[in-house]
Amino acid sequence: MSFLKGTKIYSILTGKCPVCHNESMYKESNPYKLSHTLKMHERCGHCNTKYKIEPSFFYGAMYVSYPVGIAFATAAFVITYFFFEATLVNTFIAIVGTMIVFMPIIMRISRNIWINFFMKYDKDKDRA
Repeated sequence: MSFLKGTKIYSILTGKCPVCHNESMYKESNPYKLSHTLKMHERCGHCNTKYKIEPSFFYGAMYVSYPVGIAFATAAFVITYFFFEATLVNTFIAIVGTMIVFMPIIMRISRNIWINFFMKYDKDKDRA
């Protein structure tokens, strides 16, 4: 994935600092440790970027989580209904299961997308 370093996609998919791409924004790398899913460092240890720009900054990620969730649900529908030719009831169950299983990942990806709206990669801070 290092070939994407310097792009917003890299920061979004890896959860790295959006400015230097060197350190994870999250205290716990495993999103399935549910008590720590959204716990973040206050600042990047490499470039000192403050992640929480203002109080309640990440509430905006809720608006991003909706289309991200729709993308996961659509993928579950297409795979289940068209590839496995499941009934609509089984497809619905697969969609609900997908949303439950991937909720911690959806929450983190939404936060990553949200913060990348407001910050951009700085190659000078990457080297520092």
